[in-house]
Amino acid sequence: LFFFFTSLFSPCTLNTMRNFLAILCIFTTTLHSSTAFHARVSTNGATLRTPRVKSSNLRFGRSTSLSATETIGIVGGGTVGGGIVEILEGRKELFKVMTGKELVISRLAVRDLAKKRDFATPSGCVVSDDFNDVLNDDAVETVVEVMGGTTLAKDVVVSSLKAGKNVVTANKALIAAYLPEIEALVKEVNAKNSGRAVEFRYEAAVCGGIPIIASMQGDFVGDSISMITGIINGCTNYMLTAMDKNGLSYDESLQGASELGYAEADPTLDVGGFDARSKLKILMRLAFGVDVEEDEISCKGITDLTKEDFEYAAMLGGTIKLLGVAKKISDSSVAAFVSPAYVSNDDVLSSISGATNAVEIVSSNLQSTTYSGPGAGRYPTANSCVNDIIKVARGDVNPLPFNTMDEGVKFANDFKSKFYIRLRYRDQNGITKDCGQLCEEFGIGIYSILQNPIKNRNDAAFVITTDSVELSKIKKFIAAVEGTEWCRGDAFFMPILRDEDF
Repeated sequence: LFFFFTSLFSPCTLNTMRNFLAILCIFTTTLHSSTAFHARVSTNGATLRTPRVKSSNLRFGRSTSLSATETIGIVGGGTVGGGIVEILEGRKELFKVMTGKELVISRLAVRDLAKKRDFATPSGCVVSDDFNDVLNDDAVETVVEVMGGTTLAKDVVVSSLKAGKNVVTANKALIAAYLPEIEALVKEVNAKNSGRAVEFRYEAAVCGGIPIIASMQGDFVGDSISMITGIINGCTNYMLTAMDKNGLSYDESLQGASELGYAEADPTLDVGGFDARSKLKILMRLAFGVDVEEDEISCKGITDLTKEDFEYAAMLGGTIKLLGVAKKISDSSVAAFVSPAYVSNDDVLSSISGATNAVEIVSSNLQSTTYSGPGAGRYPTANSCVNDIIKVARGDVNPLPFNTMDEGVKFANDFKSKFYIRLRYRDQNGITKDCGQLCEEFGIGIYSILQNPIKNRNDAAFVITTDSVELSKIKKFIAAVEGTEWCRGDAFFMPILRDEDF
């Protein structure tokens, strides 16, 4: 009657009445068509029990908040896992306001139940030594993998995605080794899922606390990246800083890194450059849309560096950093390397000291953008994991976790740069002549020759810096010069950063 009388004075309200009656009809039909049993409905990243309706056309999107909780299972109760628990529990009320949900850690899988934890287990959380307890719990919506490794961790990630669970991980080795497989699985699972999309988040996998992944996923979509240069391993940057600033030897700096917890019991992945290479591979995919096998990326660690190299670097006006570098050398090719590199003192990366990480991105629109911060540690890494958890709980959607592939771009396993070459020798006539002839033979231009005063004629050293030349030519020169009778041991070489070619 209300709509009838008001329509007499305002004809437009007739449409309002029709809309109201239509909505009422739909609502009544839905109530009558519901059954007594329950079905799983996914909304806003959560799963709950709700009456099933017969209409197959009724769908709830991620933006519809029907649940007050986001249930989380954590696999790995070590340094990072403990940090995640502490942050989530310590800021629970804030996160509830931010997401509209209570974040509940319902399960925690650890290797050793008897081991004493340095964090309090959340109330109601079930702790076990079997990660399948997390995977098989239908109530767990988001699985956080911080156990490390590439075998069992892969089972956790793959099984979670197949079960329709979101995944948050800090495992760069796993992602680097199985990136195409993980990407294909995420697409496959979401193609079959008519409800919410599963999320794969991995901010903590590269540079710990620096939000470099999120930035490369969202801040350069209208830009074109041409070069990435990064100090992306905290252990080695701490060691090189100690060798440079404190005059320590390689062994002394490694001991210091071990005492502070920066170096593992077996530091090979760090000092050999392999950890940095895994991270560089991931960044290359995000920046250039190119997938490359890790073994194809030229990789040299810091084990052959000496105090002498830092003395010569100082003579040149700079220092030495372990860098991961990737550059688009043409419209269709990208080159990359991980290696110690000479960096001049006026370069922003020369000032990055200790265990700090830094990544510089050169792009068309932003020119040069540098991100720096803690690259590892309990809370920096846990902070990035928590940020991912919040995004999932909030309902943020990223259908392309690794950005898009660019089939037109290929990897070039050779690159041009200026190089620093250190040669040890037994003093005799003709050394300079031999070096000049070999450089000429392999097409290498000598830029300068440096030598400190000789203290021992049977074990001295000098340095050659070259003009820009291909790495492949440098390797041929090194092989030839090591075959001379005056050369002692292996020659050492490294790129010089900020060359016009690389």
